[in-house]
Amino acid sequence: MNSKQNHYQHLDDYSVILNEDHEDELICTGYRSNKFKEAIFYILALCSLGLLPLIFHWKPEWGLQFRFSKCPLKYAEAVLLKNVHGQVHAEYIYTKLVEETGLVSIKNGVSYQHTDNYSSHSAERDRGRAASVNSSEDDVTAALLVNSDSEIRMKYFYHQKVMYVWDQHIRTYSKLYGLDSGIKCSDFYENYHGFSVTDQSKRLAVYGSNTIDIEVKSYGRLLFEEILNPFYIFQVFSVVLWMAEVYYYYATCIIFISTISISISLYETRRQSITLRNMVAHSSNVQICRENGDTEEVNAEFLVPGDVILIPSTGCMMTCDAVLISGNCIVNESMLTGESVPVTKTPVPHSHGTSSTESPLYIPDEHKRHTLFCGTQVIQTRYYGSERVKAVVVRTGFMTAKGELVRSILYPKPMGFRFYTDAMKFIGVLTVLALLGLTYSLTIFILNGVPIKDIIFKGLDIFTIAVPPALPAAMTVGTVYAQSRLKKQGIFCISPPRINVCGKIKLVCFDKTGTLTEDGMDLWGVVPLQQEHFLPVVQRVGELPRGPFLSAMATCHSLTMIEGNLTGDPLDLKMFEATNWLLEEPGKDSTKFDSIMPTVVKPITADTFLSEEVAEVPYEIGIVRQFPFSSALQRMSVITRTLGASHMDVYVKGAPEMIASLSIKETIPADFHEVLHSYTKQGFRVIAMAWRSMENKFSWHQAHRIARNDVECELNFLGLLIMQNTLKPETTPIIHQLKRANIRTVMVTGDNMLTAVSVAKDCGMVEGKEKVILVNGLPPSEGKPASLSWEYEENPKTAEVEVEVDGSIQCTDSDIKTYHHHTVDIDNHKFHFAVTGKSFGVIKNYFPDLMKKIIVRGTVFARMSPDQKTQLVEALQEIGYGVGMCGDGANDCGALKTAHAGISLSEAEASVASPFTSKTPNISCVPTVIKEGRAALITSFGVFKYMALYSMVQFVSVMILYYIQSNLGDMQFLYVDLVITTTVAVLMGRTEAYPTLVAERPPGSLVAPPILFSLIVQVMITIAIQAGAYFCLLAQPSSWFIPLSPHHKQDENILCFENTVIFLVSSYQYIIFAVAFSKGKPFRQPIYTNVLFLVSVLLLTGCTIWFTLYPTEPIASFMQLKIHKMPLSFRCVILSFAAGNVVGSFFIEDCIVDSKMLKDCTRWIRCKKQPKNKYKLIEMEIASNPEWPPVGTNIMASGLQIRNGEELQKPDDES
Repeated sequence: MNSKQNHYQHLDDYSVILNEDHEDELICTGYRSNKFKEAIFYILALCSLGLLPLIFHWKPEWGLQFRFSKCPLKYAEAVLLKNVHGQVHAEYIYTKLVEETGLVSIKNGVSYQHTDNYSSHSAERDRGRAASVNSSEDDVTAALLVNSDSEIRMKYFYHQKVMYVWDQHIRTYSKLYGLDSGIKCSDFYENYHGFSVTDQSKRLAVYGSNTIDIEVKSYGRLLFEEILNPFYIFQVFSVVLWMAEVYYYYATCIIFISTISISISLYETRRQSITLRNMVAHSSNVQICRENGDTEEVNAEFLVPGDVILIPSTGCMMTCDAVLISGNCIVNESMLTGESVPVTKTPVPHSHGTSSTESPLYIPDEHKRHTLFCGTQVIQTRYYGSERVKAVVVRTGFMTAKGELVRSILYPKPMGFRFYTDAMKFIGVLTVLALLGLTYSLTIFILNGVPIKDIIFKGLDIFTIAVPPALPAAMTVGTVYAQSRLKKQGIFCISPPRINVCGKIKLVCFDKTGTLTEDGMDLWGVVPLQQEHFLPVVQRVGELPRGPFLSAMATCHSLTMIEGNLTGDPLDLKMFEATNWLLEEPGKDSTKFDSIMPTVVKPITADTFLSEEVAEVPYEIGIVRQFPFSSALQRMSVITRTLGASHMDVYVKGAPEMIASLSIKETIPADFHEVLHSYTKQGFRVIAMAWRSMENKFSWHQAHRIARNDVECELNFLGLLIMQNTLKPETTPIIHQLKRANIRTVMVTGDNMLTAVSVAKDCGMVEGKEKVILVNGLPPSEGKPASLSWEYEENPKTAEVEVEVDGSIQCTDSDIKTYHHHTVDIDNHKFHFAVTGKSFGVIKNYFPDLMKKIIVRGTVFARMSPDQKTQLVEALQEIGYGVGMCGDGANDCGALKTAHAGISLSEAEASVASPFTSKTPNISCVPTVIKEGRAALITSFGVFKYMALYSMVQFVSVMILYYIQSNLGDMQFLYVDLVITTTVAVLMGRTEAYPTLVAERPPGSLVAPPILFSLIVQVMITIAIQAGAYFCLLAQPSSWFIPLSPHHKQDENILCFENTVIFLVSSYQYIIFAVAFSKGKPFRQPIYTNVLFLVSVLLLTGCTIWFTLYPTEPIASFMQLKIHKMPLSFRCVILSFAAGNVVGSFFIEDCIVDSKMLKDCTRWIRCKKQPKNKYKLIEMEIASNPEWPPVGTNIMASGLQIRNGEELQKPDDES
């Protein structure tokens, strides 16, 4: 069993942890059917008239626990899965029926037994059968199969499109892997040469078809599932109730609106499913190699891990993940990464002549430059001689990289945003309120001798009033409008709920190259060597003499010709164009180099080369093999051969620190540190070049077998490339805009530390007077513990840069003289940490207690690998930051997906690499997304408060009218619910975001004191106004006011003065609260900019005033208003109550809710002395200790501190 599958831990006899310490960790508990529980379930289902099965439909895990009993996983018929986010899922266990034909070993360490003609339709549920093992002594995991009678069964279950298979030896279920786990790189060459038809069909029975199926449900099924939604069940309940109460007009309107709503919802749901299916679906035929050496064309859906496929020279769309074993491929990966620059893929490393035990394990993330990923487009291929471009299939279907991304869309990770959970809690509070109202109503009706039928109807009616069924839908209004506005600005969102989350962003991480700085770099100059000394900068590269340096610039790249255009990494393009050489792809004349060369470069002039045979031949260099750039290795290299030469050459380029560590020490200039420091401090990007000559006997065949580490060593240092990477013009203003809004900005880059620090200063992340402290970490070595040192980033004239050479940090004497102990001057406001990826790893592994302090003050993170970028985002989230990430989508995919708001700068309309994709290639999209997020969040709060107050206003009205056995009329309900509430709730969200990003942030919780205070006080105002109007009516003279005498027919009790007054006053309240909760500054534009909303409010107000003052007789009769016998003076009294409501509500919302006084009172009542956010507490801790960080001190993992060679006592606050 490979290590990847061994991530399990038994918790008890019934539960086990699957995928332990991984993002998809699950607690798996076994269940099997219980006949007694089943019987109880059916009895209760009948007694509840189907309510219990309906609840279990909403909560399947409840149904599983109610009907099934816990049991060991071995006997389980179903499992209950709980993920790291607390979500619970119920999955049933199935078996595949197969005949006994023999074990088929699959190289991921898992074996299966099945027939050739297995059909997926033969899968059946395995219920309660004893599981016995059919295993082989030679295969430790053969017992994934369960032998029952004469049949062979494989037990498995699916969870979110991933198959888990029973493994008897570890007595648990294991995730089904392809060849992406436990496989050595050499295995792809030695063990995979093609399957026979029989072997392929056996594997196909296990893995299933190679498809990413997105189910598009029929309209009938969608309708059935939609009407079982709690929202529509509540609507059905309400409509039936209203029909029974003879509210035909109202019920008919609700049915009509619900029908339209359901129709639109079904259409949109199906359209989105079809769009996603079309986006991921791709069917084609592929050429595969058979075991006997033949090739055969098959449909791609029949591919299985281990198949050897041929990549056509014209390119193709990849339908699986495959490891390249021969030839090169130029691939467009924009669908997965958002990066539009084609990538060169080369064969996976294979160490010729070494034992397989020495071969490294294949890991997709580490070997992505050798892996063709599903969904990417192979543009063209290159091959050697008659050998075809071949690849071994490693993953199929939903196991592929594309499948993983599709699964992340289908099953998004919960964001843990309190707003949504608080909303559900508030609905629970409204339900409790409805129960209290029900108790009140029952008491009133029983005391007044109301018929039982009316008591039941009126009591149930309370629930339809107190709990607004449209609340969940209304709360999405702001998000829908914000998504539409973002789309108009070229920003596309594939996860609309994330828009609200953007409103709470407190920190934004930026990639550097292509994000803060221009994507392309200009070659500013080169610094070659002469006798191990740097020469002056050469800015005209074409003037360089022919030699290793010029040859390195001409060959060490990943450029290719596509449709006659030179294409590739922008940096490589600038470097190659500066040489003024030509690049030629292979043609028919392929005999010059004895073997076909994928690419040939030569000077644009007809240079010649004097060969050993004293014959002049054209000066051309063929690129024999390429080792692509790796973020983890920080370098790339090529093996070349010059036409006519007797040996091959290796050229390497990469990070200066890395190239220096791989070079022979004697070839590195003595002033290497000073020169490197001088350029990086000026913000240049510096790339080092190195070279070595291979032995004459080093053959073409060996070049394609040799391990990368055996090539990239013992190099001769050649010099430096100085690349000028200018800031984008939008960068500095946007950084200052974010800082003014109190949003932290952090740079996370793979570039050199000092270059990154320089860019951070240029763009304003680090202000002029603020200090930068370099945090240098060293892992343990030679018996010494890990250590951490803190040094000021000094002027290049007085300090050295630390450069890794031969695995250690090299410092000169001037370092020690310059860096004396300093304490940070807190009066100097702020310092920033600058950390390399290596130091980040040391802190994470050996100084975890310091990690939180480092990231709170860390502004520059350089030389960070893609995984470390993701880890940084997660660490920032853990201490309470709402984190945004902006990058180009290539090496930033993990961080973009992990951040609360990941924004990919890509030309694609919707890249699945991140929730947001901006077509604008600069960071101006960041404040736009944050502003729209804040506007959407405030809109959601406003709509929520409005819907809550709407239900409370109606609840109070009904409670008052129930007291006199009256109620609102059918038309009155229609006017309130449809004409007023629906109109304003839908139009409230049209108010656009405020153009200025302010330092203040909107609340993120519905239980925040200002919101609770607002709701409570507005409810009190509602009660006071309605009760005041009611009692004022009761005080009127009997000359016109005659109190209602309840009639035994409820319809006769509607037309009365009490009803008219309560209806009119409450109608004003619905409009008043809609305006009061439609706040403008500082997060949204003023209300008058929302023209439709303003017009609707004015029309509704005018209509209600008309009802109050001068309604015509037909209108009054239609609206069931008893208004004409009411004197004009009292009608004006009703208007005065409405005016009083306006004054009270607006005073509360505009003068109290957002005031500092309320915040201070709240803090005093809650006795809040410290902030709740962890990062603020850490900031306070740092500010309270002027001795930290201990600049000039080395801290050992053992706790020892050393300053200037002297041991210091460990401080109390350090660990």
